[in-house]
Amino acid sequence: MDDIAIRLTGIGRRFGAVRAVDGLDLSVPRGGVVALLGPNGAGKTTMLSIILGLLTPDTGTLTVFGHSPSAAIRAGLTGAMPQDAGLVSGATVREVLELARALSPKPLPMDRILAAAGLGDLLKRRVDRLSGGEAQRVRFGFALAGDPELLVLDEPTTGMDVTARATFWDTVRELAADRRTVLFSTHQLPEAQRYADRIVLLAAGRVVADDSPERIVEASGSLDAAFQSLTTNTEN
Repeated sequence: MDDIAIRLTGIGRRFGAVRAVDGLDLSVPRGGVVALLGPNGAGKTTMLSIILGLLTPDTGTLTVFGHSPSAAIRAGLTGAMPQDAGLVSGATVREVLELARALSPKPLPMDRILAAAGLGDLLKRRVDRLSGGEAQRVRFGFALAGDPELLVLDEPTTGMDVTARATFWDTVRELAADRRTVLFSTHQLPEAQRYADRIVLLAAGRVVADDSPERIVEASGSLDAAFQSLTTNTEN
């Protein structure tokens, strides 16, 4: 299996007259945590959808561990937590997680999923009766259920309380220590600075910064300043 988790070369995608991503080049080695930052409309969700095989790029090539995105999904190499992904109405948390395990060629044991996502107290609850943060934890458990090598997470901590966020980030760091790769998008700059090994900043569908949090902060004074400066310069 390729030691490069994600490789994008010249990726472009339009929606009518709107150029959502514009010649993206990105290489992400196996292992580590990469944060994807950018303002609304920067192309983050489009880029993640392309990596997951949900969208086909108009130009360029991409591989996930040397495979096409759809082949990586079928092989159980990729787990995904899309923003506001729907859950099966009327199903219990246990039923949703068992479904995720059944769809995977190499599922994690249920007890490991529950511990990682902090779901042990919710197994019998119906998913349509969960709070927003609880539903996010279920989505995280669903993404973990296939024991993936790559996790793609879109705004993963939205709605989570402090305890759930702590459990989430502990799990993410454990995954990275085990040479798993985590790519997440967020508007939470402090989380990106604290937990990511690398930050990729998008604006207007292009990569405008790609470095460690420490180097970005050193160059700009703060991550917020880098975000504001780089996006403003790109818009101009």
